[in-house]
Amino acid sequence: MKPCEELGSSIMGKGCLTVTKYFLFLFNLIFFLCGVVIMGFGLWLLLDNQSFIVVLSNSTSVKAACYILIGVGAFSMLMGFLGCLGAIYEIRCLLGLYFTCLLLIVIAQVAAGALIYFQKETLNEKMSTVVVQVLKDYSGKNSTTEQAWDYIQRNMECCGWSSRLDWSENEVIANSSQLLFPCSCQNISASTGNFSDSSFCEAQTPDWPVYDTGCAASVESWLLTNLGVVLGICLGVALIELVGMILSICLCRNIHTEEYTKVPKY
Repeated sequence: MKPCEELGSSIMGKGCLTVTKYFLFLFNLIFFLCGVVIMGFGLWLLLDNQSFIVVLSNSTSVKAACYILIGVGAFSMLMGFLGCLGAIYEIRCLLGLYFTCLLLIVIAQVAAGALIYFQKETLNEKMSTVVVQVLKDYSGKNSTTEQAWDYIQRNMECCGWSSRLDWSENEVIANSSQLLFPCSCQNISASTGNFSDSSFCEAQTPDWPVYDTGCAASVESWLLTNLGVVLGICLGVALIELVGMILSICLCRNIHTEEYTKVPKY
């Protein structure tokens, strides 16, 4: 009976090893795709010309965050590829490297999340400073930054950052002999005649026909919505990382020493 029991145990062990191997391959494939999503999101934030991020494009912190997202996505894709390779060909050194890198990524993600959480007030203040400077330097020449801010004011039906008074510090408006106001702020229901989507328009009275509310609340809501998407993706990736770490260490421990040099032959 013992040989039969040993044979059954051996078959069961190999079956579990095979299941673990292919589960690890599947999770690494998902991990690879999550890396593609993260890198794509970073590229979108960096290259999109009609999002609020363009207004903050002069901020080194925002650019750094975009490049970090792209780097994390690319590194996740690389790790997913190495994990798939190590799982299919049962290469212990790759599995060990994969586990170590995943552990470092998880630690880095926790550290980054804690840093963002504890520095959120500083980030809000910096964002407000950058936007107020954009309003002050707005020249009406339709630069990429100005087009993005016009798009925000026009679609969110708001004016300025805290309120319409933020535009009073604009150099063009302050130095002009005419009663100028930003056209993208124009409240269509309160104005008459033709109107433009960008640059400056001339008011007939000192009371501008513009929206009274500032854009801060709408923009912050937009950022929180997109931040939720990013955090959701990161949480999903972290869960996949945890499962991948467990599967990789289990597979690595169960691979026999004589199979260490198993590599694809071409």
